[in-house]
Amino acid sequence: MSTFELPCFDLAGFDLDRFVSETLAEDLGEGLPGGGRDVTAESVIPANARFTGVMDSRDAIRVAGLPVAAAFFRALDPDMQIDILVEEGAAVTPGTDLMRLSGNARAMLTAERSALNTVQHLSGIATMVRQYVDTMDNPDCTLLDTRKTIPGLRHLEKYAVRMGSGSNHRMGLWDAAMIKDNHILVAGNVGEAVRRARDAGVEDIICEVDRIDQIEPALAAGATRLLLDNMEPDTLREAVALVAGRVPTEASGGINLDTIKAKAATGVEFVSVGRLTQSAPAADIGLDFTPL
Repeated sequence: MSTFELPCFDLAGFDLDRFVSETLAEDLGEGLPGGGRDVTAESVIPANARFTGVMDSRDAIRVAGLPVAAAFFRALDPDMQIDILVEEGAAVTPGTDLMRLSGNARAMLTAERSALNTVQHLSGIATMVRQYVDTMDNPDCTLLDTRKTIPGLRHLEKYAVRMGSGSNHRMGLWDAAMIKDNHILVAGNVGEAVRRARDAGVEDIICEVDRIDQIEPALAAGATRLLLDNMEPDTLREAVALVAGRVPTEASGGINLDTIKAKAATGVEFVSVGRLTQSAPAADIGLDFTPL
C-alpha cells in the first residue's frame, strides 16, 4: 500500500500546535485538581510498552484531518512512526486503512480520542459536502459553506468543506459585508444599508434579499453579490433573469439534498448550505492497536 509524506498542515489563521496542545490539555484535565495525566494508561500500560496501530474507515467516506491526527500522536511521542495511507480528500470504501502507527503505547492511547474525534468530524463534513456536490450535479454552480461552525473549529471545518469539493463563503465577519434582514431593519431599507457599507469603503458587499422588489435598490446602491434567501426555483429564475449577470447570485435557505439540484439549476452561481458544518454526522472511523 502506498504511503504519503506527512504534509505541512498550514491553514491561514489556524495554529495547529496550539490546537493540539489545548485539546490534549482539556482531555488530560490540566489545571484541575488531580489532572494533567492519563490515569488509565499510566496505571495499566508499562511506560516502555510499544504498540502498532491502524486507523481505518468503517464507512464509505471522504477523508479529512489525517495530518491533524498525526500531530496529536507526535505531540506525545515525537519519534512515533506514522504512515498516512490515503490522501486528504480521497474517496475510500469501507475497510480502507487510513493511517499506520508504531510507537509508545501510552502516547497512542492518550492521543487516540482527540485524533479520532478530529478525523471523524472533519471526514463527516467532507463526506456530506461531497454528497451535496454530487446531488447538485452542476459544474456551473459552486457549493458554499456558511459561518454556522463550532466555535474554535471554523478553520478546520472550512478546510474539510474544501476536502469534500465544496468552497468557502466568507471566513468571518471581517472579510466581506453581509447585509441581512436585521441590518436592513436598522438602516431602514435595502438601498440605505448597502449605501452605508459602500460609503464605509467596504469592497465586497453581499446583500440578502428575500423579495424581487429588493433587487434593484440593492444593485443601485452598490451590492457586489446578491444572496437570494428562501426563494423557490421559479422565483430564483425570475431573480437571476432580473440581475442579468450584473453581480453573482447565491441561493440560500431551505436547501437540502431534496431541493439543491432544482435550486442550483436556476442559474445562480452559488448555493450555500449551513448544515454542511452545522449538522454533518461523524464518520465511523476506528483505531485498533496491537502490542509489539
